[in-house]
Amino acid sequence: MEEKNMNKQRKQKGLTLVYTGDGKGKTTSALGLTVRAVGRGMKVKILQFIKSPERTYGEQIALEKLGVEVKQLGIGFTWTKTPEEHREALKSAWPQAKEAVMGGEYDVVILDELNNALAIETFPIDDVLPLDEVVDLIENKPDHVHLVITGRSAHSKVKSAADLVSVIGAEKHYYDEGIPAVKGIEF
Repeated sequence: MEEKNMNKQRKQKGLTLVYTGDGKGKTTSALGLTVRAVGRGMKVKILQFIKSPERTYGEQIALEKLGVEVKQLGIGFTWTKTPEEHREALKSAWPQAKEAVMGGEYDVVILDELNNALAIETFPIDDVLPLDEVVDLIENKPDHVHLVITGRSAHSKVKSAADLVSVIGAEKHYYDEGIPAVKGIEF
């Protein structure tokens, strides 16, 4: 019965969902979707473009217990390392992302904070993370793969190619009151 359900799921058209905006909750939305997909027997992979493997994240700890591979491909905030270090991380991350999506092994692939990476303006990135290749990936991914892209400042071409765009707005945030990132809430 489980195999029959998986075959049925693979026949459905995979969607591209974009969670963007200045409000908190983009990654959290993708993680909720992950839990739902795993509950339905789907295989999920999460690639995080900005977060560094040198830190631990609550979502990684929990999701690995559910059999979800979560991999940090970045080196942290753009102001913590040199532009060349970030460029090298993105240069390495992009082929891994393409393989995860195009390989067809996963039913859901989440490219967390890809929008943030694409929006970097402080140093050139198009030669290591080409926007046209991202759009091509969205348009030509395997039919059964659901692709989720998160992060602020989603490019208009990414939004146009997506099946769903949710813009999460910020009305009030505790950061504005000087409260720093909270363990279990942000990481």
